[in-house]
Amino acid sequence: MIEIRKLSNGIRTVVETVPNVRSVALGIYVETGSAYETIENNGISHMIEHMMFKGTSKRSARQLAMETALLGDDMNAYTAKELTCYYARVLDEHLPAMAELLGDMFSNSVFDDKDLQKEKGVILDEIDMYEDSPEDMVQEQLQKLVWKDHPLGYIISGDEQNVKRITREELVQFWQENYVASRMLISVAGNVEVAEVCDLLEQYFGRIPTGSCRLASPKPVYQPAKKLFQKETEQIHLCIGFPGVSHVDSDSYVLSIGNNIIGGSSSSRLFQQIREEEGLCYSLYSYGSSYHQTGTFQIYCGMSEENLERVYQGIITELERLTRQGPTREEMDQTMSQIRSELLLSMENTHNRMNNNARNLIYMGRIVTMEETLEELSKVTESDIMNYLNRYCCPELISVTLAGNVEEYPSIATIFNGF
Repeated sequence: MIEIRKLSNGIRTVVETVPNVRSVALGIYVETGSAYETIENNGISHMIEHMMFKGTSKRSARQLAMETALLGDDMNAYTAKELTCYYARVLDEHLPAMAELLGDMFSNSVFDDKDLQKEKGVILDEIDMYEDSPEDMVQEQLQKLVWKDHPLGYIISGDEQNVKRITREELVQFWQENYVASRMLISVAGNVEVAEVCDLLEQYFGRIPTGSCRLASPKPVYQPAKKLFQKETEQIHLCIGFPGVSHVDSDSYVLSIGNNIIGGSSSSRLFQQIREEEGLCYSLYSYGSSYHQTGTFQIYCGMSEENLERVYQGIITELERLTRQGPTREEMDQTMSQIRSELLLSMENTHNRMNNNARNLIYMGRIVTMEETLEELSKVTESDIMNYLNRYCCPELISVTLAGNVEEYPSIATIFNGF
């Protein structure tokens, strides 16, 4: 049973009762992230996520950590482009304590300036860690390039100079403006009674200020881009991108099937042909990223310098072949069977149920049942895949980012320029 309600201050809540389990998953979703920042404060959402764990007026950072450990030590958070999420998974008997602890963080975080200065060093190390990972870098940089000056392209962890410069006052102001009831949703799934959960949430989150709803931002416009990055790495890291679809676009079901066939699984065309048959790389995968108004489709591959051209041409050849000929019936059936199994098995986990319900409400405005999802996926045809590829994955829309040791292997630049 899934029930949707609102707290007295307007916070949306969705509670799913899952009998015969002992766990409860609790997630607080705030509709803020790098896509709602400016060039001057890019990274501030991520900084707030870090600082929410650094103490409240009732608890020190150490006390928060110790109490979390006593409750099972399964509490964490992440910042995305359009969301910041704080989540926990505990035994049903520990839900009241975890709700109180998270409520304290959301109402009473102090953002101590000394802690902020120390945490800035941690965040800068995190930014450096991603910079040291060319696999992550080429994918993030492709997003930055194709959305150009739109905030959707901003790096989630932020700009180093912003991290160093942003003050406690700026942090608190952004927190007060964005961590408000009108931009929050709380999702709970597990062995719970709806009325009891709603009473708990009202007690610990019902006094958060209502605030104002977020105004719709201009729709990002995808712009094809190409860029080569010098990195002293043993491998070449390649990311190929195309425009994608939003969460509410009916073609999102087509993309789910198509991605699985292209490179989203070990049985996919790219994986089987380029990795298994030709042995040209170790890591190769594709995926779609969907947002409120738009999305992207990306393919990543890491390979040695001498295989770069063959890998790139192999990817393009497979995409062109799939666009012209479409997938086989066997591929469609196998993909549908695989996705069906993954979706149904994921629902055995209360965290997945909690997250699925929250994202449905945030992006779709309603709960999309598993039955409806599977029905829509089953409607996707071979022609739908071909039409999607012709529309979104055509040559004039391709974007490419590449990271490699150009200084040592100048031929990389020559090959790249020929893409």
